[in-house]
Amino acid sequence: MTIQDIAVAYTAVATAENGRDGRVASDDGKLDVVVNPPKEMGGSGAGTNPEQLFAAGYSACFQGALGVVARQEKADISGSTVTAAVSIGKTEAGGFGLEVAITATIPNVDTETAQALIEKAHQVCPYSNATRGNIKVALSVV
Repeated sequence: MTIQDIAVAYTAVATAENGRDGRVASDDGKLDVVVNPPKEMGGSGAGTNPEQLFAAGYSACFQGALGVVARQEKADISGSTVTAAVSIGKTEAGGFGLEVAITATIPNVDTETAQALIEKAHQVCPYSNATRGNIKVALSVV
């Protein structure tokens, strides 16, 4: 796979303290959250976790990509939502890996059009481009 070159428009910076059981904050102070492992992974579940943060970023980014595609296709996606479910688990090699399920609800178009829009958005979305070929990403319309 070829590494993609980009013309950088913005760089987000965040720093973590104490890994999955600590705190993460952006350099501009707009994000400052306690992170804890979820109860399902033996943690307290008191704070958010990296998978929730990834799911939030991916869903927002994918919704933005859907908007770009919808404008190109002249499709009405008003009232639409995108949900990203990020799962973590052990890999066969003994490390940890992720998989993502993206679910879109697009009420103003038929199912076939909605499916075509999310498949095109998946080609545009920076998160999709970053994960493609690395983790499972399932797309569905409800």
